[in-house]
Amino acid sequence: MFIGHFAVGLAAKKVAPRVSLGTLFLSVQFVDLLWPLLLLLGVEHARIEVGNTATVPMDFYDYPFTHSLLMALVWSLLGGVVYYLIRREKRGALVVGFCVLSHWVLDLLTHRADLPLTFGSSVFFGLGLWNSVVWAVVVELSLFAAGMLVYLRSTRARDRIGMVGFWTLAAVLFLVHLANLFGPPPPTVQTVAIAGNATWLFVLWAYWVDRHRETATARE
Repeated sequence: MFIGHFAVGLAAKKVAPRVSLGTLFLSVQFVDLLWPLLLLLGVEHARIEVGNTATVPMDFYDYPFTHSLLMALVWSLLGGVVYYLIRREKRGALVVGFCVLSHWVLDLLTHRADLPLTFGSSVFFGLGLWNSVVWAVVVELSLFAAGMLVYLRSTRARDRIGMVGFWTLAAVLFLVHLANLFGPPPPTVQTVAIAGNATWLFVLWAYWVDRHRETATARE
């Protein structure tokens, strides 16, 4: 799951219009922003394994800090609390917490059974959508299209940056998604980890774009 996570952030803007799209992107991708760092530090582990699933040539065999159900709940609670302490807004805090947790829920849909219950767990979750290229593409693109539609109906551009910047961001996300699906396998796990840190670009980009957009009812 890649752009499907961003789709949740886009749609969440309707529920929490005071929360920046950058914060929503940070929330839905939080564990995948943390994971590359832990991978580089040797705290979590993965390996390249072509054929592991039909769409993702990797074996995620050790990542309880970022992808266990226990830590998904912990990170979501922490995210909501931190947002509330900074902004003092209950709705925004609830939405941020939900967005953090949504990452695990969507990964549950796509991953094979490699999502652990907790540390050292023998219980793993995953419904295996990645085993079908067609269904993986259909589901994720449908989510992204729905998230885009909700966001565009909930906000509007205040200036040219708000329009061009947003559509460019959406196009780049789409192209990266296609590259992930149909590009060659990564040469090393370190390459994956380094490239994963580039996801911060989308978070910063979303903060910038959102400053140039407003709620659709702002001028009514």
